[in-house]
Amino acid sequence: MARNSGRNSERQRVPQPLIKKRIASGRGAMEQPNVTHDGDAALTPVFWVAIVLTGVATGLFGAGLMALLQFVEKLAFSYHGGSYQAAVAATSNVHRLSTMVLAGVIGAIGWYLVRRYLKGEKAEIDDALWNGDGELSVRRSFATSVISEVVIGMGASIGREAAPKLMGGASASLLSHWFHLSSAQKRLLVACGGGAGLAAVYNVPLGGAIFTAEVMLGSFALPTVLTALACTLIATMTAWLFLGDRATYVDVTNYHLSGSIMVWSLVAGVIIGILAVGYVRLLGWVSATRTKSVNVFWQMPLAFAVVGVVGFKYPQLFGNGKDMAHDAFVGVGSLGLLFALFALKPLVTTLTVASGASGGVFTPFMATGAALGGFLGVAWNHLWPGSPVGAFALIGAAAMIGAAMQAPLAGLVLVIELTHTGFDLMVPMMLATTIATLIVRHIDGYSIYSARLPGHGE
Repeated sequence: MARNSGRNSERQRVPQPLIKKRIASGRGAMEQPNVTHDGDAALTPVFWVAIVLTGVATGLFGAGLMALLQFVEKLAFSYHGGSYQAAVAATSNVHRLSTMVLAGVIGAIGWYLVRRYLKGEKAEIDDALWNGDGELSVRRSFATSVISEVVIGMGASIGREAAPKLMGGASASLLSHWFHLSSAQKRLLVACGGGAGLAAVYNVPLGGAIFTAEVMLGSFALPTVLTALACTLIATMTAWLFLGDRATYVDVTNYHLSGSIMVWSLVAGVIIGILAVGYVRLLGWVSATRTKSVNVFWQMPLAFAVVGVVGFKYPQLFGNGKDMAHDAFVGVGSLGLLFALFALKPLVTTLTVASGASGGVFTPFMATGAALGGFLGVAWNHLWPGSPVGAFALIGAAAMIGAAMQAPLAGLVLVIELTHTGFDLMVPMMLATTIATLIVRHIDGYSIYSARLPGHGE
């Protein structure tokens, strides 16, 4: 009798279900692997309150940081909307160079002071999650984020997403103390806040949730997915109040599948995968050897000046690469220009990181993939004409960022959400991304996040 009673009960599951009796077959819901229990981080009512507050705080921080970025862009290049690279191109070479040097000076002073006087306080969200319990310093995270957005607005070749990602995590870390959450709950909350920061500023709630699960936690268990979805949804909707709900990349055509594109994706996946290995290795090397002493006072302005000089001819290289990717997505750019951009963007980005700057590399790498895809597409059209260059760029962007993050699912979803298109290209996008990711995984295995982890003891 006791045996039958136990078989008809779901009391083993956490949280306890309202209906205690099993279905007629007697099989258990726990036989589905992702629904068995909450894991170490119990999803208590208090934890759900913390998720809601983290989402709201992250959305507000994201909107605030983007407002700061736009204010600096306006001051630096009289940018009031539309194409940032067009605003940069409208200024003189002297203006571009002097602005970049000034950005280097501001960044050098700011980051030197942060690293000297806030030494020991944690502001590396990936390291805090993968090698700790998610503890982050709010004041160091905030200072780092503000400096990062200022220099990006002035043209620094790093991504804007790192700052809101960090502030989402820092907000969660603070809230975990207020609500006396366990170490496991704090770690989950910080990861959700980090993914929500990405989601809020790029309007990618689904992509941000998948980024949380695939990259930051490496788990698609139901408790992880539920909390990630809730946090990114709340953060994105909060940011809508200030940033709007448009796609990050507007007016991208809904390209259609063709035989040419399918065959090309096989070749492109191999090329992109091999290049991604080199790019990630380069990023890892400059991250480990980047300027950390008083040398930052001359090395950062000098590195920024080099980017400024390169920008005389290629203003597309200024900033995070958003406009560079957009042009590729809509099919703008010659064979020579696309080659120059995909070759130079990772170099100026890693040079910026090497100088001691802190910022994201998601958009610069995705822009590199878009330009590379466009370049390979233009060349391919000489052999098999008829397919739009923008379609190749979309596939290239997904393959590059999916492989470089070692997160193919997040890469695919993020590109689709960023452009609000690409569904007809899903099969070749999946094909190229899978091939590129497999190549990176088997040749090396580092990602743009693991390659940037600080050395032990730093």
